[in-house]
Amino acid sequence: MKTIAVYTLGCKVNQYDTEAMLEAFERAGYVSVPWESEADVYLINTCTVTGTGDKKSLKTIRRMARNYPDCGIIVCGCLAQREADSISEMDNVKLVVGVQRRAEAVQLFEQALAEGRTINAVAPLKGASFENLFVVRHEGKTRATMKIQEGCDRYCSYCIIPTVRGPVRSMPLADVRAEAKRLADSGYGEIVITGIHMASYGRGTDDTLIDAIRAVHDTPGVRRVRIGSLEPKVATPEFAEALAAMPGLARQFHLSLQSGSETVLKRMNRRYTPDEYYAAVTALKTAMPDCALTTDVIVGFPGETDAEFEASCDFVRKCGLARLHVFPYSRRSGTVADRMPDQIDESVKHERATALIAIGNQLEEAFVKNTVGTTQSVLWETCNANGETEGYTGNYVRVRGRGIPNTFSDVRIIGTDGTTALAEE
Repeated sequence: MKTIAVYTLGCKVNQYDTEAMLEAFERAGYVSVPWESEADVYLINTCTVTGTGDKKSLKTIRRMARNYPDCGIIVCGCLAQREADSISEMDNVKLVVGVQRRAEAVQLFEQALAEGRTINAVAPLKGASFENLFVVRHEGKTRATMKIQEGCDRYCSYCIIPTVRGPVRSMPLADVRAEAKRLADSGYGEIVITGIHMASYGRGTDDTLIDAIRAVHDTPGVRRVRIGSLEPKVATPEFAEALAAMPGLARQFHLSLQSGSETVLKRMNRRYTPDEYYAAVTALKTAMPDCALTTDVIVGFPGETDAEFEASCDFVRKCGLARLHVFPYSRRSGTVADRMPDQIDESVKHERATALIAIGNQLEEAFVKNTVGTTQSVLWETCNANGETEGYTGNYVRVRGRGIPNTFSDVRIIGTDGTTALAEE
């Protein structure tokens, strides 16, 4: 019996890619075992968004080679795309595949074993097409992730992703429908649609992001559709009204911000202003008053002054965001921002991150309190040690109560515990 263990660093897109490759190995007769268990094969899907991602990825490769000297290691993902040659030289690495040719991972790995060599199968990204990596099972998950778009050409000054993910390409609409049906038939009532730059979906075709969302939404058996990160400029009043017309669409939207300061946004090469971002917030809240808007914010970007940081703090309060993901700026070699003057001291980044996280917690607690007295549809996920079940509403509020995992039920919210809503029993 051949065994395989997988480990994913980074984003939901990476998680999807890992699941697809794991399924391919299982179809070829491999048996999945938990990570850190002894296995014949370790598949490591890497991240290179930050220097920390690089270090974690490389440390993981070295640890598995040291702990299991007879294993074979497959390395894929963004760091593999970027550092294929050096990773190919690492102990026990048999296959490096980057962000293309992952559908061939089983055949390439077995070829490497048969020939007694390491295969570097990282392919150039210029002219790359969308690689279909169909997934029908998401291990341990009540919701399924579905990648419909790959690549980015925005070139934000802090980001390496366009270099390692390549050009914009999209899953054909017919394939979107087919995968949504497969996932629904596998019992997933909620599907999360994701991509590297979702707003670019359908570029060069007659299809739009709304077409793809509607295709998933209208699939029999899909009860809830959740959308991954959106660019503010895509959220026009017309876009928001089209979303509002879909009753099964989760009323939670991750609207990328990064900074509430117009001058910082310019240095980041983000292609919107705070006023344009606020217009998107207004459009979504007007069309769906109960929606939750979540976002990412980077603090300590090169040259960020105290006044620019305060502008970000004031802006997230103004927008009434429901949740913040706060990140201290991390230098990334090969980007414009890495060469900028006035890099911010780590202690200042930490101080600003702590302050903004506190604001985010206040905003999230306030949003959750607003659900008290309402009836919410909850997808139950996990049971805790007290026999209670936890799950999420459509607007992504965590709820604690009594339910059956992987089922939906309508519950009345009677109170809160920090950022968790409490359901009536």
